[in-house]
Amino acid sequence: MHSRFLIRYHVAVKEHDIPHLSREWRARIRYAIEAKLTLHPDMFGKPLRRSLAGCRKLRVGDYRVIFTIAATEVQIWAIGHRRDVYDIVNKRRYR
Repeated sequence: MHSRFLIRYHVAVKEHDIPHLSREWRARIRYAIEAKLTLHPDMFGKPLRRSLAGCRKLRVGDYRVIFTIAATEVQIWAIGHRRDVYDIVNKRRYR
């Protein structure tokens, strides 16, 4: 039996990132999170390096979901376009 991971969102993801997505992208990203990160976040998320070491990314088209894994919990730090999301997550994690 697979253990399911609990998904937790950073406050800014709920207040800023998700509302700024189009309806289409919101649905695609939600499906990717539910299908991949709740069951096998370590298999689907690619590890990041340098200042974001310890974080992982899930690629959904041109968008990225940046998250960390702790025990049976996945913390989502940012959801955004690939050109902006890495700067955003750096600011959120280290404040």
